Amino acid sequence: MKKRKVELVVISDVHLGTYGCHAKELMHYLVSIKPKTLILNGDIVDIWQFRKSYFPPSHLKVLKKIISMSSKGTKVYYLTGNHDELLRKFTDIHLGNFSLLNKLLLEVDDKKAWIFHGDVFDASITHTKWLAKLGGWGYDFLIVLNRAINWGLVKLGKEPYSLSKKIKSSVKSAVKFVSDFENVCIELAIEKNYDYVICGHIHEPKIETITTEKGSTTYLNSGDWVENLTALEYNKKKWRLYEHKIESVTFETEEETFEYENQLIEQFITAIQK
Repeated sequence: MKKRKVELVVISDVHLGTYGCHAKELMHYLVSIKPKTLILNGDIVDIWQFRKSYFPPSHLKVLKKIISMSSKGTKVYYLTGNHDELLRKFTDIHLGNFSLLNKLLLEVDDKKAWIFHGDVFDASITHTKWLAKLGGWGYDFLIVLNRAINWGLVKLGKEPYSLSKKIKSSVKSAVKFVSDFENVCIELAIEKNYDYVICGHIHEPKIETITTEKGSTTYLNSGDWVENLTALEYNKKKWRLYEHKIESVTFETEEETFEYENQLIEQFITAIQK
């Protein structure tokens, strides 16, 4: 398979170790590219929801592939997020082509890029972490339930449907949160004279250039590999948003679907009781 050469790739919010993660699709993407630099912008491994009973081979293959890319010359930056915040005690580590950091300032063709996960601007993370963790369980359950529904829709010859996107778009507080998050990142980037501000965290892929009376910057969000399956690519002085297409909804058996749902319900109830 001929690999696409890309100067810079940014992915975030993979959430390895959760049922919602599309590890196989991410693996398909990673084997199709040959980037000079790969930035993992937080929440790659979901330590918040990590369970010994669930870390399938497809998730492990993603980690092995990233290590392999680093050993073959790709510069890999792992920037910590809230779901893998336990790694923050080990940050500022550089091992060959691999670096573990909290944030990154990068020169991209003589332009300054400010790259970080983004949870630092999320009040629910900084002040009510227990609520954010509870929301994580609920989100994971919603994604798996959505997969089960889409499995049935595909069997009936109908288009897949995104429950999480519908809910977020219809709830005013969620829409306001996304807007506030983006505005804070943009305002600070302009204040600091950064040409690009690159985030993850909110699972909303976007590329948008904003100009205010104080200056201009380009806001970029790499999205996620749970519902959007997106990445940012930079090549020949241009940014593009890569969107991976899912050819089919895969659940090997109906029993597997119900088993996932039952496990998540039990874990969600346990989290509430805590």
